[in-house]
Amino acid sequence: MAIEYLGLSEINGPLVVLEGVKGASYDEIVEFRMENGDKKLGRIVELDEDKAVIQVFEGTDSMSLMNTHTRLTGHPMEVELSEDILGRTFNGIGQVIDGLGPVAAEKKVNINGLPLNPVTREYPRNYIRTGISAIDGLTTLIRGQKLPIFSGNGLPHDQLAAQIVQQASLGDDSDEKFAIVFAAMGVKYDVAEFFRRTFEESGVSDHVVMYLNLANDPVVERLITPKVALTAAEYLAFEKNMHILVILTDITSFCEAMREVSSSKGEIPSRKGYPGYLYSELATLYERAGIVRGGKGSVTQIPILTMPNDDITHPIPDLTGYITEGQIVLDRQLHGQAIYPPINVLPSLSRLMKDGIGKGYTREDHQDVANQLFSCYAKVGDARALASVIGEDELSPLDKKYLIFGNAFEREFVGQDAQENRTIEDTLNKGWELLGLLPKEELDRIDTKILDQYYHETTRA
Repeated sequence: MAIEYLGLSEINGPLVVLEGVKGASYDEIVEFRMENGDKKLGRIVELDEDKAVIQVFEGTDSMSLMNTHTRLTGHPMEVELSEDILGRTFNGIGQVIDGLGPVAAEKKVNINGLPLNPVTREYPRNYIRTGISAIDGLTTLIRGQKLPIFSGNGLPHDQLAAQIVQQASLGDDSDEKFAIVFAAMGVKYDVAEFFRRTFEESGVSDHVVMYLNLANDPVVERLITPKVALTAAEYLAFEKNMHILVILTDITSFCEAMREVSSSKGEIPSRKGYPGYLYSELATLYERAGIVRGGKGSVTQIPILTMPNDDITHPIPDLTGYITEGQIVLDRQLHGQAIYPPINVLPSLSRLMKDGIGKGYTREDHQDVANQLFSCYAKVGDARALASVIGEDELSPLDKKYLIFGNAFEREFVGQDAQENRTIEDTLNKGWELLGLLPKEELDRIDTKILDQYYHETTRA
């Protein structure tokens, strides 16, 4: 029989302290019942002899030191799951908020997940098509990969996330089951409504599970949301044999919630005021992606984070870069030129791309085209720097061709319409069309046979 405690020792922000506790365990879920009959949930985040520090998910408003009843549940945070979660919308702690009634649960699963033995992991191979040339062509997303998007305040990462949800697929010839788990943390109501409306209007809602934590929701809930979403993704992938793409936005909100709660607990801060365990907390989330040997499903992650002051050396993008396999970087200058999506391809990379593209996956010329586009676009920067010093008219004919290539590359390859869903063939053919603006002898990163097969000269005014 569960023991019920009356009264609290201390209330501090989202935390409460309960003394005289027996048999409690770390991460255990606690139920609170207030004097007015309201109920709240919390979890134990610290234990010291008979004293327990508890995070309250819904915030500590209306809780009193004298008349709050506390009951230990004896288990960690669990979420109810079944295949019926597809097409449904939940709040940050997994409760239904779409008005369609409860989900018929098949099982309850611990949101902290089970550690995955590294030996059982399978190396990611096949790619996921997003329909966006700058991603599919140059920073290809591979099944089982974690590939973050580094953005900044005011950049269209929400629009890009919605487009990826609408367009992502395993390719036209795949008959495998594919679904998306979308988790938003600390977003404003209008942004949440934009996602919900966009998915409904585009007809993709039936294979999307949404977890929404709004900006006015309790800050502690933000720490739970990505774990709930990843638990749902693991269930669908490893028990229902589906390929799952998880989009987490915004990881910066998650980290700031962690900083706020850490400050409330009186912990010694580390870089920029974030707790010293920021790295391990991020790794705990990101490493819940991958493929298990012998299984048919996979979990692929696209975490989105806004870099404070566009600073890529800030602790959040810095640590994320250590853990993940590459990054996609959005650029404010390209955004200022009305180029969408404003992906800066030079600092962007996908470390697993080389093993998931080419013959049998995309097309045999894919790696060569990507290498050559990177190389040529890097030379565009040199030509632009020279033009800013001596003037465009004084450039050599070759440098002028590089300027034409650079402008066309940004407008036509990187830039595309928000509703445009390009196949991998469209992307590679567009790449060849742009490489045709340059002399054949400049294309030194492409195998001679492939160059002879695909190269054709292109002229632009």
